[in-house]
Amino acid sequence: MGTMHRSGVFKKTNERARLVIATILGIVLGFFIGVSFPSISLYQIHLPSSLRSSFDVSISNDQDFMVRSPERTTDNLPKIYVPTNPRGAEMLPPGIVVPETDLYLRRLWGEPSEDLKKKPKYLVTFTVGIEQRNNIDKCVKKFSEDFQFLLFHYDGRTTEWDQFEWSKNAIHVSVKKQTKWWYAKRFLHPDVVSAYEYIFIWDEDLGVEHFNSERYIQLVKKHGLEISQPGLEPNNGLTWQMTKRRGDKEVHKITEEKPGWCSDPHLPPCAAFVEIMAPVFSREAWRCVWHMIQNDLVHGWGLDFALRRCVEPAHEKIGVVDSQWIIHQVIPSLGNQGKSEDGTGEGVRARCKSEWSMFQKRLASADKEYLAQLGKEG
Repeated sequence: MGTMHRSGVFKKTNERARLVIATILGIVLGFFIGVSFPSISLYQIHLPSSLRSSFDVSISNDQDFMVRSPERTTDNLPKIYVPTNPRGAEMLPPGIVVPETDLYLRRLWGEPSEDLKKKPKYLVTFTVGIEQRNNIDKCVKKFSEDFQFLLFHYDGRTTEWDQFEWSKNAIHVSVKKQTKWWYAKRFLHPDVVSAYEYIFIWDEDLGVEHFNSERYIQLVKKHGLEISQPGLEPNNGLTWQMTKRRGDKEVHKITEEKPGWCSDPHLPPCAAFVEIMAPVFSREAWRCVWHMIQNDLVHGWGLDFALRRCVEPAHEKIGVVDSQWIIHQVIPSLGNQGKSEDGTGEGVRARCKSEWSMFQKRLASADKEYLAQLGKEG
C-alpha cells in the first residue's frame, strides 16, 4: 500500500511540472508571435458601428484593459479606412457613402422626400440644334411620363426651347460643336444614369409616327434585348439590312446581309448589331458600352460593330424591334458644324471615316495584347 501511495504522489508531481512547463512555453510563444505582427486598429476592421460602439464603451470602463480607442482627429472623429468603399471614399463611414446618382430635378424648398411625385424609369437623350426643335417636339410627345428627357445642344441655343412646356422639365446641356458620343462619355456615366432601366441615345432626325414608347419597352423586355433599336423604314436612309423593318415580326435578331459579308451568321452585320443613330441600352449593357467609348473618337463610327462585346450571347440579346419603327430623315445638320474651310460637312465626314479605322485598330491591338497576357499567365 505504501508503494502505491508514493507512486501516486510522483505522478501528481510530474503532471504539475509538465503543466507549469507547458504554460511557460505558451507564454513565451505567444509573446514572440505578438511582436512579430503589427498592431491592428479596430477601425481598420470592417465591424458594424453598433459593435464598435459597444467595444469602445467596454474599453473606457475597464482601466486595466490595455487596448486603447482609435486616435481622434481635430474634429474628434475616428479615423476610418474601409477598403470596400468606392475608390476615393475609403475614409468615409459606409453608411454615408452614395456611389450613384440620377438626373431627377429637385426643388429648392420643402422636404427632399417630397420633391418627386413620380420617378421616371427611363432616360431619353437627343443631340439637337434649334432647327430641329419641331421634330424633337413630335418625338417627345411619343414618350410617356415614365421617361425623362436630356437634350445636348451642339449649337449653344437653349432659351428658344422654352416655347415647349415639356422643355421646362428637361435637362439641357449646352456645349457647341460636339457629337452625341462626346456628350454621352462626359454626362452619361453609368453611376449617373443608374436610376434608369433603359437609356435611349437618339439622333435628332428621326420620324416617330409609327412608334409607341411603352409598347417598345414591353417588347424589349419580352424578347430579352439588352441593346436594341426600332426598325427603320426600308425606303429612307437605310444602310444595313439588319436594321430594316420587317412587317411580319415583332423583333428580329438575325438577317442576311450581302453575300460574303458575314463569315459567321452570329456576328455583325448579320447579327448582334444595331446602328448608332437610335440605340437603346439596358442599364447593365450601358455600363459596359460607356467604358468602351473612346474619349477622342467622338463620332462613334465602328462602335456599332463592337457593341456585341458588352452582352452575352450577343446574337440573342441584341435586336431590332420591327413593330415599333421609325424613319431616318437623313438631315446632315451636324456636318454643318465643321470649319468653314472644310465645306459643308466634307471635313466632318472625312474624320468619321478616319475614326472608324482608328477604332478598329485599337480593338485589334487591345485583343492582341490581352491574348498575349493570357498566354503568359497560362
